[in-house]
Amino acid sequence: MINTKSLRADFPILSRKVHGKRLVYLDNAATTQKPMQVIQAVKSYYESHNSNVHRAVHKLSDEATEAYDEAHEKTASFISAGSYEEIVFTKNATEAINVVANDFSRKLKKGDEIVLTQMEHHSNLVPWFNAAKMTGAKIKYAEIDGNGELKMQQLRKIITKKTRLVAVTHASNVLGTINPVKEIAEIAHDKGALAMVDAAQSVPNMPVDVKKIGCDFLAFSAHKMLGPTGLGVLYGREELLENTEPLVFGGDMIKEVTFENASWNDLPWKFEAGTPNVAGAAGFSAAMDYLIKLGMGNVRKHELQLAKHAMKRLSEIRGVEIYGPQAEKRTGVISFNMKDVHPHDVSSILDSEGIAVRGGHHCAMPLMRLLGIQGSVRASFYVYNTMEEIDALIDALNKVKKIMKV
Repeated sequence: MINTKSLRADFPILSRKVHGKRLVYLDNAATTQKPMQVIQAVKSYYESHNSNVHRAVHKLSDEATEAYDEAHEKTASFISAGSYEEIVFTKNATEAINVVANDFSRKLKKGDEIVLTQMEHHSNLVPWFNAAKMTGAKIKYAEIDGNGELKMQQLRKIITKKTRLVAVTHASNVLGTINPVKEIAEIAHDKGALAMVDAAQSVPNMPVDVKKIGCDFLAFSAHKMLGPTGLGVLYGREELLENTEPLVFGGDMIKEVTFENASWNDLPWKFEAGTPNVAGAAGFSAAMDYLIKLGMGNVRKHELQLAKHAMKRLSEIRGVEIYGPQAEKRTGVISFNMKDVHPHDVSSILDSEGIAVRGGHHCAMPLMRLLGIQGSVRASFYVYNTMEEIDALIDALNKVKKIMKV
């Protein structure tokens, strides 16, 4: 199990105060804090190895290239991909999804279908809106039930022989719901469609094996798993990436250029135009080392314990409504509202107590409308959070009730 007492010493930011109160950081679904090991890896890169990659034969370039390529290999191992060629570094998970959507916008035709779900983040909605608009393809939605879980029978019905892609979140950033992506990929493949997984909320929080899932594409971000901002990951099966057009052109994604034409580099460099985020890759490599040492199974167990405790304590407060399934079926993400108090007001008062949560629509406006709310308060947990911090959240929420007189 995770020893949070010793682990927290690795995170400098957790020792600071906010508004004179000890920081309680519960906004991990947005981004996680960084341990010294990651901060030092980025610092060491800039102090000792800073150079461009794949472009020179001098020592610094060799060292930078080795670190950058090693990060691809480590990422492939982390999610059990076939090889580093199946790992593309982007600037975030949003761009990773856009790479695939851009390619589909070239290949879809009128009458083709894309299947999404009602719980998707904007980043796994809007790129497909654009692809459908450009091609005349149709978007269909898998529905959710009152517990915030997918209606699997309905999903099976809407995936047809016309479906070209099923794009689904592995874990909702609002409801916390963990979707059966392996089963969904099988359903898609049975109808001749491809399956893409938005894993921004799952790869950081649980063991993820792309081979076991059987997905064709998968996207996630380094910054949600202790790594630096500015680095995302697109996994794609090698044969599919070979036939996928790049989103950005120029720089290192070129193999040969004439005045008339150009040919693309080998995988994965074909998708990594221009100077990449080498420092971010060095930090991401250190973040994966940190998580591997903890064990992703332990990360999942720790979050589940926190989620159970949080849901129990929240249910003790009169007027609190929690959205989504029971703790065992969700990640460490809990969205809730207090009756007659706007989520922004709740979040603001919590901030005055040093507690960082997110209030708003969480980049899931269609889901908010479906739930009949303008937004919610979201508390999300990670490896360094404790039971005591959840209790501090509950105490602060009771202060909200007194201040707002509800």
